[in-house]
Amino acid sequence: MEKQQKAFEKKLYAQIKEWSVNIAVLMAKASSARRSIALCFIALCLILVSGALSAKEKTVAAIASRVLPFKPGETLTYEISWSNIITAGIAVLEVKEEKLPDGKKVLRFIATSRSVGIVDKFYPVNDTIQSVFDPQIMQSLSFSLNESHGKRKRRRGLVFDHARRTVVSTLNNDPPQTLTIPDPVQDALSSLFYLRTMEDFATGKIHVIAVHDSGKNWSVDVQTLGREKVKTPAGTFNTIKVKTFPKYEGVFMNKGEIFIWLTDDSRKIPVLMKSTIAIGSIMTTLTDMKLGDEGPPAGMPPDKGAR
Repeated sequence: MEKQQKAFEKKLYAQIKEWSVNIAVLMAKASSARRSIALCFIALCLILVSGALSAKEKTVAAIASRVLPFKPGETLTYEISWSNIITAGIAVLEVKEEKLPDGKKVLRFIATSRSVGIVDKFYPVNDTIQSVFDPQIMQSLSFSLNESHGKRKRRRGLVFDHARRTVVSTLNNDPPQTLTIPDPVQDALSSLFYLRTMEDFATGKIHVIAVHDSGKNWSVDVQTLGREKVKTPAGTFNTIKVKTFPKYEGVFMNKGEIFIWLTDDSRKIPVLMKSTIAIGSIMTTLTDMKLGDEGPPAGMPPDKGAR
């Protein structure tokens, strides 16, 4: 009987290990897809311009003012899970202020993600993504990715030259490439923050964001699906639900569905992100937030008050 019990435990342990590795690999792929089409992050992220646009149905994203919905000091913490069943990772989004050598003030967006629990034991994931953003021109100046998935390591970098409409792209120790970019353009991380600066989220409305990622110029349609109330460990929020449609050279790419729930207020904080995959979905859920300045809690229903 004892031998049978040990044999059963051994089989169960092996099965859990297999599931953990598979889920971690799927998470890594989903995370890569979110970076490529932006918005989702991390797990996150998070949006990847072409085609004729109807003035009644679509509008190319434009910013009317420089009052940003995010401030230096903002920190958003998320739990990454598979179908809300297995917690597989933790992700953090941060906003910091810096000065360039010429004295120009810029914002640095930092996204870190790491695996936890049994997933970390069998397939450790540790990623850091950074984007330097110029709030005056509302575009990314540079992007870097340091990725560690199991034994695989990867480094990517982008340096934008908006005056020449070019970007210098590097991958590990490969020779740098100079590529043409549209204007305006975002990187995979800055696009999530850029989305938050938009104002018109009427149901059915489609915004278009141009993103350069992985050596390609992507276009993402971000469609507003409606309003929903969402409960997370960080609180209950009135939200705007959007869905992303990535395109490359005018053709929609089948990279799975990505939904994002943004607080229905001026901050547009992403409180929930969902990426569908072959077996279930990857959920990125807000668990804690620190706002960059004083103000009312984001997206809270009037009757709830502070969280």
